[in-house]
Amino acid sequence: MAHWCKYIRLFGSTFPARALRQAQGERDGTRFVCGKENHSPPSEFSMFKRRAGNIALIISLLASIITIGVLGVGVYRFVLRKARVIKIGILHSMTGPLAISELPVIDAVLLAVEELNEKGGVFDSQVHAVVADGKSDPAVFASEAERLVTEEGVSVIFGCWTATSRRAVEKVVEKHDNLLFFPVQYEGLEVHPRVIYTGATPNQQLLPGLTWCFDNLGKRFYLVGIEEDPYSRVANKILIDHIGHLGGEVVGEEYVSVSVTDVKPIVNQIIAAEPKVLLSTIEGEANIAFFNELRAQGVSVQKIPTMSFSIGEPELTFLKVADMVGDYATWNYFQSLKPERNITFVERFHAKYGEGRPIGDAMEAAYAATYLWAQAVERAATSDPTDVISKIKGASRAVPEGIISIDPETHHSWKTVRIGQIRSNGQFHVVWSSQRPVRPEPWPPSRTREQWEALKEALEYETVTQIDEGEQDANDLS
Repeated sequence: MAHWCKYIRLFGSTFPARALRQAQGERDGTRFVCGKENHSPPSEFSMFKRRAGNIALIISLLASIITIGVLGVGVYRFVLRKARVIKIGILHSMTGPLAISELPVIDAVLLAVEELNEKGGVFDSQVHAVVADGKSDPAVFASEAERLVTEEGVSVIFGCWTATSRRAVEKVVEKHDNLLFFPVQYEGLEVHPRVIYTGATPNQQLLPGLTWCFDNLGKRFYLVGIEEDPYSRVANKILIDHIGHLGGEVVGEEYVSVSVTDVKPIVNQIIAAEPKVLLSTIEGEANIAFFNELRAQGVSVQKIPTMSFSIGEPELTFLKVADMVGDYATWNYFQSLKPERNITFVERFHAKYGEGRPIGDAMEAAYAATYLWAQAVERAATSDPTDVISKIKGASRAVPEGIISIDPETHHSWKTVRIGQIRSNGQFHVVWSSQRPVRPEPWPPSRTREQWEALKEALEYETVTQIDEGEQDANDLS
């Protein structure tokens, strides 16, 4: 070409000025034809390419922003979940004569807490369990409940075993508007607004167990129980009423101390009375002394079978199982139940605590209670006890024993009733079942509510008086 563009120097290099303008023009949409600038509009194709590139860039930026946001929210929620904690109290006897029954219940609640935390916690919070020892003493239960609520700041307590310990803790949760989950079968005769009962009422254990004995074992009954606990005395009044209704006969009624070692006099009375069936509400270590003496005096299962309302798989580990084979117990749960949900529960429990650990009714009821509480917290969107109570009324859940539902009027649980016979491996073979959950009836129909209230008050006074007299006698002897 005759005409040459002059050269410019850029960063130490020389370039034709027009070439530089051509490169710039291509970027700006200006075209060069035969070495001359042409400012005609760009083609539709080039405009499409440029717009497509811009859109792709915008989409890429938005995707990056969204990804960073999602990751940020996830990290935030993870950190928040780790930072937020809901405290719960577990209050059972870790020492004393009732520890053989209550210690395993603590383990069941802790397993449920561990499982809940592994699933992300409850209401975006980790659950922290504070465990306290009631020491088999109602006064200690009361003081520890007070400490758990006022010092530890727990929003719920899972615990208690005896009627006296439960009533001591009820006063504390009522005073502080807190909440108690009670997992043990009991005598009924109460509906407390701050208590959720996941154990059996009399019509879910005592009465069907007695009726089955009447139909299958005999009609002459001897009743034994614990003298320090109103549960045994109230339960035996309920049983005596029902024996009369069935047309049976009560040939004896005796009570032993929870820490008893000498039960020979009572066993002698049982032998002399010749009952067809023993009905036992004896709890804790007292079972060891009682059944050892019973067998030592030749009272075998074949001679006088026992229907127990307080012996389950955990208690059998402290007894001579060979001497107990063939006796009976009435519960809502047995470890040997076959549904897949229970098999999974047993496997998880054994994986945590060991294959040899037995699982009993109160343990499963406490495990179920923990999940019912968690479900109510999620629904209430808070762990506030009052709000949780409002959400747990009428709640249902599939648990190892089956379907459990909380009756909205009484705070008690609909539960399936089962009668089991002790086997040589320390497990129970179910010989009878109600097949479906039974509605809870805290007030047995044999008396009016007013009559039961008066009886309960009288028996509680009698129990306290006997305990005071026993302590005074011990002091006199010392």
